[in-house]
Amino acid sequence: MNWNALTTNSSQVDLLRMFAEGQVSGRQLYDVYKYTETGGIVRNLLRDKGVLEARRLARRALNRRSVKIG
Repeated sequence: MNWNALTTNSSQVDLLRMFAEGQVSGRQLYDVYKYTETGGIVRNLLRDKGVLEARRLARRALNRRSVKIG
């Protein structure tokens, strides 16, 4: 999973933070990323891992990038 591709700018980081906190649903996250170069990454993450596991992984990835969550 290439989290660097999903965290290239501050608006993407904010969206992932809101997803990790439960403020954005999996559908809303996918809708933002679809038709982009990273849309496949998000779609596969949600399809293969499910929303709960994807949230946990997002929290972990953001924590490693020193982004405050919650």
